[in-house]
Amino acid sequence: MKLPPLILASASPRRAELLRQLHPDFQIIASDTAEIFDEQLSPLELCQLNAHRKARVIAKKHPDALVLGADTLVFLDEVILGKPASLEEARRMLARLQGRTHQVVTGVSLIHLRALQERTFAVSTDVTFHPLTPEQINIYLSKTNPLDKAGAYAIQEHGDTIVSEISGSFSNVVGLPVEQLQAELNAWAA
Repeated sequence: MKLPPLILASASPRRAELLRQLHPDFQIIASDTAEIFDEQLSPLELCQLNAHRKARVIAKKHPDALVLGADTLVFLDEVILGKPASLEEARRMLARLQGRTHQVVTGVSLIHLRALQERTFAVSTDVTFHPLTPEQINIYLSKTNPLDKAGAYAIQEHGDTIVSEISGSFSNVVGLPVEQLQAELNAWAA
């Protein structure tokens, strides 16, 4: 058995690049679903809920396709660090993360509406930052655009200058846990 047509419900070029490594033939239809932030949900629950909502919106329009939705959250001490609204907010986020270990969680939802099948999961990775001076933070911010990135950083964009250690999936920190996703896609196609 093979996979039904695959749709990535995300406009993220990073997610598309990672998915292309696993399954080169897919369509991108970005979901414009607003993300929910509920303090009563854990970061793992929240990113799975948002991934499900993104996938479901597209699956309703394309019931014969397998739709992949994803949502990535960065959090420190159970406090979610979303996408900064300004460079100053990005600077504050990086200052909070410096010298500490935080978690990056990506929720993934696979929905094939016609077959009434769904699988949702989350992967968590620990990321430890180097101790950083304000000058080092400013240098990093001058090299990358932090405004479209949860936690104000991208591991694949000069991440070695700010990150000292990763425990878990590197691709998860980029935005899609390819190891777990490969296993899920293999199970789906079996």
